[in-house]
Amino acid sequence: MSLSTSQRRHFAMFFHRALACLAVADLAQAAGSKIHWGPCDPGEFNTTLSLQCGTLRVPLDYSHPDSSSKIGLKVVKIPAAVQPSRGGIQLNFGGPGFPSRQTAVSFGPLLQKLSGDVYDLLAFDPRGTGTTIPFICTDDPFTIGQMLDEMGSGNASDTAIGRLWARGEVDANICKLHGNGNDTGEFIGTASVARDIISLADALGEDGMLRYWGFSYGTTLGATVAAMFPERVDKLVIDGVQNPHDYYHADADFEEWTDSDKVFSYFFTSCIEAGPGKCAIAAQNKTAAELEQDAWGFIDAVRAAPIPAGNYLADENGIKSFILQELKDTHGWSTLSQILAVLVYGSDARRRQLLEAVYAAEEAANALGVHSIDSAQRLWGIHCSDRVPRIDSFDEAAAVFAKLNNISRLVGGLVAYITAHCAQWPWHASNPYTGDFRVKTKNPILVASNSRDAHTPLRSALNVSAGFEGSGFLQVNGTGHATISAPSVCGFRALVTYWINGTLPSPGLVCETAQPFDDNEWADVIAEATGSRNTTSLKERVVYPRRLL
Repeated sequence: MSLSTSQRRHFAMFFHRALACLAVADLAQAAGSKIHWGPCDPGEFNTTLSLQCGTLRVPLDYSHPDSSSKIGLKVVKIPAAVQPSRGGIQLNFGGPGFPSRQTAVSFGPLLQKLSGDVYDLLAFDPRGTGTTIPFICTDDPFTIGQMLDEMGSGNASDTAIGRLWARGEVDANICKLHGNGNDTGEFIGTASVARDIISLADALGEDGMLRYWGFSYGTTLGATVAAMFPERVDKLVIDGVQNPHDYYHADADFEEWTDSDKVFSYFFTSCIEAGPGKCAIAAQNKTAAELEQDAWGFIDAVRAAPIPAGNYLADENGIKSFILQELKDTHGWSTLSQILAVLVYGSDARRRQLLEAVYAAEEAANALGVHSIDSAQRLWGIHCSDRVPRIDSFDEAAAVFAKLNNISRLVGGLVAYITAHCAQWPWHASNPYTGDFRVKTKNPILVASNSRDAHTPLRSALNVSAGFEGSGFLQVNGTGHATISAPSVCGFRALVTYWINGTLPSPGLVCETAQPFDDNEWADVIAEATGSRNTTSLKERVVYPRRLL
């Protein structure tokens, strides 16, 4: 008997939900006993917050939940300001490859306010990172030096992409032969972390429902757990949304960088509007287009002739990485304008002096991800095992690199090395999510995005929201990575209202925020929204920890 299209669709939906219910039952059994909370290790977190810590043991391989192979998830909890709490919100801040516990503690006071002060905040380091089976390919200094030396831009020369492609195979072999991936490499993928999230929800001893807040790659993790376990969703927010379809199934993260060049252009447009009193480079008495053209002239010159700056070599890769990082948060744009004024229009001596200081600061903050071999290896281990397609030849890879460059002049060559590694990666993630992210969750999720985001464009958020039936959408007409980087009274109220009673923003709502180069702090926004007069106390406690997302 043949089935009609509608019958097949109905059967597929029934089958998918039946599998999800079985998986939930397995996870509930696998999670076992509840977490025993106690004081955190002294000195582990540099904070005055009252924290609690505990460990949850979960299966290494969820397809064999009864196996003796277990891993320990170290969980940190920030108790709700208002007790008794309404339960715990699990947090993830992206990457992939970034630990979450330390960042959760840094963001804790702000996120408590944005969720109404009534929830505990929880975080564990995702698999492959921090304290949870950290992924490593090698700790040999010579090999690490070689890896770092070859993490150049795909645009550095006519032969650069060939070297990147070859290096991708070499590094994949190193990770296979000398890393710890042979034991755990297939078990650090996003779907396994999604199952860990459900295991933690089961172990908390609450109502068994999921409350989750994810940023950047944490949105792919959030979309995955919501799609795998739609009946478990109580409230879930994803902010600064990555397209999970691209993340899993494209040859590169194409959509992720579609607005990067536009945001870079917007920097110069808003600089002219702000004037030289707030934006130093505006003093050149040029149009925004002319300033941008001059900046690109400097970047192109550095590609041909990198600049020695003390102990550092300032090349195209480093300059672009720095700019891309600064586009995440407009609160640093005044400083960025001062730096660009010197780099583009200053003397050679001033330029070298400034670059040495910038690179030293970046090294101290570990903000230049391309210069951190640890973060690169974690990124390969997680993202590359998640990515389904592999590329068989350099000719195929060259077409992918060209497409990335066509999408973004700023980022295309910068991320080519990630594509080269993932295309030749030796592992595939175990038990992946294979659906299409078109699901109806038990309770609606909330998707949030700025209008201008150089890392996760508005279109990705719209694409994901369209797949989750009944989801709400929060758009802030601001600039930066995720709406949390663009404080607004309207956005604050929308988030608190959702977390408190599940009410979604009105369709078509667009929240306004301050213009770039204007002072705009979350403490002031929260004080205005709540009518609080104690702004000094708020500014001491509620700070957006810049450059952590």
